[in-house]
Amino acid sequence: MLKRFNATPEERFTLGLRTVGRRTRGRPRRRVVPLAAVSVLVAGAGLTGCGQQRDSHVFTVLNSSTDETYHRWDAEAMARCGKRLGVAIEQQSVPAAQVMTKALRMASSKSLPDIVQFDASEMPTFADAGGLIDLRTLGLSTRDIPRGIVEFGSYKGTYYGAARSVNTLALFYNKDILAKAGLKVPGTWDELRRTAEQLTHGKQYGLALSAGGAEDGVFQFTPFMWSNGGDERRLDGPRVVEALDFWKSLLKDGSLSKSTVSWTQADVNDQFMAGNAAMMINGPWQVETLNTKKSLHWGIARIPVPRAGDKSVGPLGGAVLTVPNTGDRTRERMAGRIVGCLSSEKEQLTYALNSWMVPANEKAAAVWRKRVPELDALAGQVAAARSRTAELGAGWTSVSLALQSAFQSALTGESSKAALTRAQQRATSGN
Repeated sequence: MLKRFNATPEERFTLGLRTVGRRTRGRPRRRVVPLAAVSVLVAGAGLTGCGQQRDSHVFTVLNSSTDETYHRWDAEAMARCGKRLGVAIEQQSVPAAQVMTKALRMASSKSLPDIVQFDASEMPTFADAGGLIDLRTLGLSTRDIPRGIVEFGSYKGTYYGAARSVNTLALFYNKDILAKAGLKVPGTWDELRRTAEQLTHGKQYGLALSAGGAEDGVFQFTPFMWSNGGDERRLDGPRVVEALDFWKSLLKDGSLSKSTVSWTQADVNDQFMAGNAAMMINGPWQVETLNTKKSLHWGIARIPVPRAGDKSVGPLGGAVLTVPNTGDRTRERMAGRIVGCLSSEKEQLTYALNSWMVPANEKAAAVWRKRVPELDALAGQVAAARSRTAELGAGWTSVSLALQSAFQSALTGESSKAALTRAQQRATSGN
C-alpha cells in the first residue's frame, strides 16, 4: 500500500482508469474508486494544459450519440451553432458506458475535447477533481431552468453541466386492455396493486418493470423509494423497506413476471409491445419504438404514489454538456458559447421534439407540452423529479451497486429488511 501511495501520477492514473473500466463493464462486485481517490487520480493525470496544437476554428464534442438518428440530430445542431458562431464543431461518439473512460484517457494524454457530454450521474467525478469549468463564469445563465434541473447539472452548488433535455419515468398503459376490463388508470399503490392483479391472466401480466442488477433497476426503484419518503442516505430505513416490500407484493400476486429481476428497460418495453404486460414503468426514450406499432394504443400517467395526495417523485435522467478545464481560456470561452447555443431555448425544443425528451428550459417545455399533449403527464413528472446525485454526488455509484444486489436478493426470497441492511453496509463500507 505504501508503494502505491508513492506511485507517480501516471501510475496512479492508470490504476484509477482500470478500476473505472471495470465499473463501466458492469462488474458490480468490484469496488468503485472512492470520490476522493478519483480526484487524486484525475488531477494527478494533469487535466489542465494542452498536449497538442489545435486548430483555433475547430472544436470537438465527446458524446454518446452512437445511434444513427441521435448522431445525425446532434450533427445538425452543431452545424447550426457552428455557422452562428463562425467555427466548425465536430462530434466524437462512443457508447455511453465508455464516455468516462474515454475522457480519462484523453485527460491523461492532455488531449481533452472542448466539450464533454456526460451522463449527469458521472459528471460529479470530473467536477470534484477540478476538471470542469463553472459554466456561469463562461456566461451561461440558469434563468428559465427549474431548480431541480439546475441541481441536476450542478455539483456542490456549482453549475457545471447544461442539460438540453431531461427525462424521467412514467406509468405507460395499454388503453384498450384497461378499457376492456373497465378499469381506471391507478394513482396510488393500492390501486396499482389491485389493477395489476385484475389485469394478470394467461400470458398477460398486469405490470412490467425492470429490477435487474444494473442501473436500470435502481432508476426504476427511485420513484417508489422517494415518493414514500425514503432516502439514499439510509437504505435500511423503514420507508425504503416499504417500497421494496411493495415490489415484492406485486411479485407475490403474480402481477410481475419472475423474470423482472433480469429485465432491462428495453426488455420491459418489448413485453409491453408484445401484449404481455398491460402496464409498464418506462421512459420517453421508448416512444419512438412504441409508435411503430400502429395497433398499440398507449397512454401515460404519473407513477402511482403510496397514498392519495402524495407527490410522485421520479429520477431525472439524461446528459449534460460540460466544458473541461484544459487551461486554454480562449478555447474554454468559445466552448461555453457553443454549450450556450446547443442548450438554447430553440435548440432544446428541436432536440426534444426529435427525441421525445422534455426540454430543460421552462419556456421551451411549455411549447413542447402543446406540441405533444400526449406526453403532458411526463412533463409534470419531470417538474417534481430529482437528480440521483443531488445528495451524494459521485457517492451515488456505491449506493446504486448496493441496491442492485439488494433487489436480486429480496425479489428471490430474502426479506427486504435483511437485503437492504446489507446494502446499507455495502454502501457505507464500499465493499
